[in-house]
Amino acid sequence: MVAEIKDAGITGCVVNATREDDWDAVAALAREFAGYVFPAYGIHPWHADAAAEGWEERLRERLLSDPAASVGEVGVDGWVDSPGMEVQMPVFVKQAEIAAELGRVMTVHCLKAWEALFATMEQAAAWPEKFLMHSFGGSIEVAGRLAKNGAWFSFSGYFLHERKAKVLEVFRMLPEDRILLETDAPDMIPPEGLIAFPLAEGANHPANLGRIARAFEDALGADMTAKVGENGRRFWRRA
Repeated sequence: MVAEIKDAGITGCVVNATREDDWDAVAALAREFAGYVFPAYGIHPWHADAAAEGWEERLRERLLSDPAASVGEVGVDGWVDSPGMEVQMPVFVKQAEIAAELGRVMTVHCLKAWEALFATMEQAAAWPEKFLMHSFGGSIEVAGRLAKNGAWFSFSGYFLHERKAKVLEVFRMLPEDRILLETDAPDMIPPEGLIAFPLAEGANHPANLGRIARAFEDALGADMTAKVGENGRRFWRRA
């Protein structure tokens, strides 16, 4: 899979954990493909109730062990019934504070929970200078509030489906220097015509990003792929 991703012209991958049980596997992948796979350690809101005692220090240690590591995937989710916001938010707050403390960027998941996200920002003692709103599907008004607090916005190929045209309209209004692209593989699969690397059971291959990028550029204008590439280097602080 990594060979196919490289052949597709992708020059690096950020791999996000979703719970502490993932951290060793993410670290092993980053070691095996050093300089190409970059790890992100965090606890996703769906797994906030599985955060074991002492997780904060273990997260800090992971980040300190690798200067290229970021914090992710973290956030809040109002689509799920459990765990509730009373469990999700304290875990998210602490992860944001650790990211700010160590000067790391953060990848944020937010689904049907914008007010909870803004409340988390107010509760946190510190907030990262830059954070990425992964697969952003909010309004331009929400984007404006987030941008003032350091948000960048990532577009997934899934939003190229015709029924998701409103998301593309929002990205047309965003500052071009705050836009990134992602696959969210194995999820958020793009329209069938953009699937260059099919996988079983409808899973999304990361190498589909090449076609996604070209379709995104067709929608938003010439040179958008180059701009997004430069944005990615600036966001992740890579040469």
